[in-house]
Amino acid sequence: MPELPEVETTKRGLKPLIVNRKVLTAHIYKKKLRWEIPSHLIKTLKQKTIINISRRAKYLLIGFSDGQLVIHLGMSGSMSVVPSKEPLKKHHHFELKLDNLTSIRFHDPRRFGSILWQDNDSQLKLLSELGPEPLSYDFNNEVLYKASLGKSKNIKTFIMDSKVLVGVGNIYASESLFLAGISPKRVSGKTSKGRYLTLTYSIKKILTDAINNGGTTLNDFSNVDGSPGYFSQVLSVYDREDMPCIRCNGKIKRIVQNQRATYYCPKCQN
Repeated sequence: MPELPEVETTKRGLKPLIVNRKVLTAHIYKKKLRWEIPSHLIKTLKQKTIINISRRAKYLLIGFSDGQLVIHLGMSGSMSVVPSKEPLKKHHHFELKLDNLTSIRFHDPRRFGSILWQDNDSQLKLLSELGPEPLSYDFNNEVLYKASLGKSKNIKTFIMDSKVLVGVGNIYASESLFLAGISPKRVSGKTSKGRYLTLTYSIKKILTDAINNGGTTLNDFSNVDGSPGYFSQVLSVYDREDMPCIRCNGKIKRIVQNQRATYYCPKCQN
């Protein structure tokens, strides 16, 4: 699943190509995604100018004068900007044709993504309940420590909770805990404030490095121009079961937590 760095990479790739462009027409080819694409978008977006594009957690927000398209890439979704005359592919679900003869297209073979709309005077519930952004000034060691008090869940599941912190998916949770030297099995509510300070730094570093490297080449993720992400080349523990730890002579182990694969070094993480 595309995680925060992949969505941020997509946002940065789209921005110079779509901001200040006018939507000539909107097209819904296959409306059934995670939720149905609102049919009113065909009329709502016609002749509207794209004012901005931003990201909240793993959602892309394409802004217009009266509201925002709220887009989630799901498990296999991607956004691209191509010449409007380019033939559609099998799993293209949605298209905005722009005034410079290019199109924004949403492609999602597995249909777990979503395209929704929110007016300026309202906010979708799925956005209103989100925690702080990990790369913002609002996120510090106090945030995690205070939220952990009294919690019995393991620390990996805890930092993946979008109500606690957004954007830390399975890959980057394993990588951040490894960098911080914290076992993913540690109980979140019994983790010290000092360890949360280290973990906060690690989360920020891992996500920043991933963004700078264009995201991760997993689950068919690709950038707006079709190129793959490259962060997978420098993953320390994820998907490295039984391979040697880069820090010690131990081996990376794989366990399952909350139905998700977790990778860690038992020697380096405690």
